[in-house]
Amino acid sequence: MKTMTEYAKRRPASLRRGTSAVAGLFLLLALPHDATSFPIDGDQTVLPAGSELNEDADYVPHEILRSEYSGDRTSYVVALGDLAFNSPSILGDVARRAGISCGTCHVGGASNARLFIPGLSTRPGTFDTTGALFNPKADNHVLDPVRVPSLRGARYLAPYGHDGRTASLRDFVRNVIVGEFAGPEPSPSTLDAIVAYVQEIDFLPNPRLGDRGRLTATANEAERRGEALFAKPFPHDPNLSCAGCHPAAGAFVDHLQHDIGSGGLHKTPTLLNANFNAPYFHDGRYDSLDQVVDHFDHVYELGLSTQDRGDLVAYLRAVGDARQPFDSDGVTTRFKDIDTFSLLLGQAITARDRDAINLAAETLGGEFRDLAERFPDHRDTAVTDALVERRMVRAAVKDVVISLRRIAMAVSAGDLDAATAEYKVYYGLTFSRAMPLLRGTEPWSLFNPTVRAAHDAERRRLLRAPAQAELQR
Repeated sequence: MKTMTEYAKRRPASLRRGTSAVAGLFLLLALPHDATSFPIDGDQTVLPAGSELNEDADYVPHEILRSEYSGDRTSYVVALGDLAFNSPSILGDVARRAGISCGTCHVGGASNARLFIPGLSTRPGTFDTTGALFNPKADNHVLDPVRVPSLRGARYLAPYGHDGRTASLRDFVRNVIVGEFAGPEPSPSTLDAIVAYVQEIDFLPNPRLGDRGRLTATANEAERRGEALFAKPFPHDPNLSCAGCHPAAGAFVDHLQHDIGSGGLHKTPTLLNANFNAPYFHDGRYDSLDQVVDHFDHVYELGLSTQDRGDLVAYLRAVGDARQPFDSDGVTTRFKDIDTFSLLLGQAITARDRDAINLAAETLGGEFRDLAERFPDHRDTAVTDALVERRMVRAAVKDVVISLRRIAMAVSAGDLDAATAEYKVYYGLTFSRAMPLLRGTEPWSLFNPTVRAAHDAERRRLLRAPAQAELQR
């Protein structure tokens, strides 16, 4: 099973990671799992040197929407919210130029444990929402980053924010857009759509939990002992217990703020799917559940034995588990979102919803441009096979992007009939031509770890070359 540090948000990668800001320098490509991703660097990015968004990994978080899980189709409003959530265009100037969207931090409904921006992060997976980079007016002149939270099950987890000071999810989302990232005031319909989407993000199912959050018959002895310890009153305060703040029947959260010796009052986090939500605590100070248990043992003088600590960790891991937490990244995975956003584009054209049309065309264009980057062109000497096929892929994707631009141009000219006609062209280019070519050529793309390893080695050589040349002068 992959850890939280080994995946990134799959959509739309080219918009999230600031490809437009750094494309003239290098592709930002993930290394194999035993290495680290290339940081964002160079003069062409608005982010501080050494920033890491971790957008190019082999695995992406599995996302479940409530409607899809129940067998229904995603509504137009939820799909629109999904689209806006993953588009930098709703945020302020710096975020747009960096290609950062809400989906940069909240990957597949989870979090991004590798996110690191110097000056805003003290460690990966943390972010200072009151820093000056994205909104100077929000700067409190204190480096106080908080852990990037998961949004799974958000509809059950009010109030919002690490300190739980915002009762309304709508108010919280608006503040992120306008207050934290200096974005323009979102239209009521856009704000409603984003809230509807976030409320649809479900917890991943956990077969190890049954009714009212109790362990199922599959639990082992250590997990069952841990469950009993979890409910046991603390020795020095019988009014307290782990289960008192994390009730199993209530999504393991009491919706209150507590001082647990970590620096002030902070909202109780859910324990569901917590195996994939590291780092832990409001400021991300702990890497593992073992460290979390050690913290409580020390602060509350629980007197836990070595076995007790192991049993509690075993129980927490059982509660925090999930079925199929990750999907492998690739053409098929990418096309799940392309299909959703393409359907939305068609619906928006029919509804004459110009804002949604432009947002969909822009976002889809970014997704396709990112896909094209995964199929290196003839200038990449590290990749030599299937050159003809890779050229065909890039040409097909270029035609798709041009078609999307024509749709946007037609809408800008007020000719929605032309946009309707061009959408049919786009749909055929996408699903009848580009998708088969992309899938057929995937073995020679950067989705193939072997191909990417060779590609990354060449990128490292190019990154080192300027410094080496300077030393030889």
